[in-house]
Amino acid sequence: MQNLDAGHFAQARALVEPMCGDGRADVILAHALAGSGRAARAARLLCRLAHDNPTARHPAQDMMTLLLRHSRIAEIEATLHATLMQTPNDIRLYDLLGEFLLLQNRMTDAVEVLVEGCRRHPAALRTGNLLAVTQNELGQARDAQALLRHLLEYHPRSAMTHANLAHILTIDNQMDQALHHHQQALALRPDDPQIHLNHAMTLLKAGRHAQGWPEYEWRLRMPGRQKHPFERLLPTLEQNTDLTGQRIVVLSEAGLGDMLMYLRFVPALIRRGARVTLQLPREILPLGTRIYGVERVIDPLRPLPAHDWHCPFGSLARALGRTSDIIGAPIPYLWADPEKILRWEDYMPPRPGLRVGIVWGGASRPGVAQAQAIDRKRSMHISQLAPLTTIGGIHLVNLQRGQHAQQMADMPEGMQLYDPMDDVRDMDDTAAIIMNLDIVVSVDTSVVHLAGALGRPTIMMDRYDNCWRWQSGRHDSQWYPQLRIVRQSRPGDWEGVVAQVRDLLAAAAGHP
Repeated sequence: MQNLDAGHFAQARALVEPMCGDGRADVILAHALAGSGRAARAARLLCRLAHDNPTARHPAQDMMTLLLRHSRIAEIEATLHATLMQTPNDIRLYDLLGEFLLLQNRMTDAVEVLVEGCRRHPAALRTGNLLAVTQNELGQARDAQALLRHLLEYHPRSAMTHANLAHILTIDNQMDQALHHHQQALALRPDDPQIHLNHAMTLLKAGRHAQGWPEYEWRLRMPGRQKHPFERLLPTLEQNTDLTGQRIVVLSEAGLGDMLMYLRFVPALIRRGARVTLQLPREILPLGTRIYGVERVIDPLRPLPAHDWHCPFGSLARALGRTSDIIGAPIPYLWADPEKILRWEDYMPPRPGLRVGIVWGGASRPGVAQAQAIDRKRSMHISQLAPLTTIGGIHLVNLQRGQHAQQMADMPEGMQLYDPMDDVRDMDDTAAIIMNLDIVVSVDTSVVHLAGALGRPTIMMDRYDNCWRWQSGRHDSQWYPQLRIVRQSRPGDWEGVVAQVRDLLAAAAGHP
């Protein structure tokens, strides 16, 4: 096993081959053969082991897990195909191969495999759900919904299928039906935190905050999420609750955009007399120091100070849900450093002309599959902003950071982009730059929240399956009055979005 764990597959094979015929040795040998490129021999062993245990998980699953740790991608695929060829009616293999292809972001190939699995086994629950989720990712929402409804005819008590259908209906803005299937899933699995969390997202997207925020607390029951005692979690406050002298630590949570949005709730605690400590990532820490009344702001790596209550950022809305502060402080509730505003003025394009900050890609989170999928959908390539170069009277200013900024090496012909970002250290600098702009145009990323919290005019280019906070069917936002939302009319359609943004900017610049 040590050789396998270390990725020494040839050595492991040499050691275990003399013991062939023993059950445990055969498992090790199958893994070693697969890892050393002997797909056909590995497949024969895996098929024999699977035949002996038809109701257990397929032994190829452990093989895939092991080889993924050593990035043996080609060997995994070859072994799975060889195993499937030998036992083409084993539905477990369609699931495994489909999952593997999805991990490699080969969605079209995954659909082909899963469709064949469903053809052979029309009532296959896991295969059908995998296929439906993949179809939805590819923009085939109606096909995904039809498939899940078909599965429910065979498996009416499948919480997984009800939950997946509810999620896809939420994306398609069919809120009443989505909530119905959430309720069906919760009736079957009332203690499942993931189903509760998805239910919360639907309620919040539907604008039902009074129900949505308490339901959102179920995220704290997800594995590894709650690291502090529940008995010290800030309770739900009433309108007349007095917090005088109470020490509250607001804990860092989720992404930068989430925390920038939730900072709006901090003044309500301070107004009730609380002594507030904010735990913020260094990227946005300076912005928290300028919220009036905050006692201290600390980095997440520092020990927590003595406190009476703790409250993750995402729980602030629930804590204030019975008060008049359900939407939080008025805009602006964040302020840029005045000295930095003056300093960054020197980096700006000259007047006259409309200064327009642009962001075309979200921050990627490697290793988080769901986050990566969202990033792919919310981001575009800089070349897709080419229509903005045809507007007279505007200056484009780069606000993009991270890997998407590398696309500036391949800018559209005729695009002139002022780029101050090499000298930007954190979002406090970005805030100062934004205060020197007339308008910000961005995909759904933390810059939208920063510009919105600063009270700056902002146009958000939004994906079709938008985040809950922007609700459905709205072009404005209850969170940021200066925000205009331009959303895809169908999945992946950035062309229509950019055309609308071009018209809005041309009108603002006086060049319609």
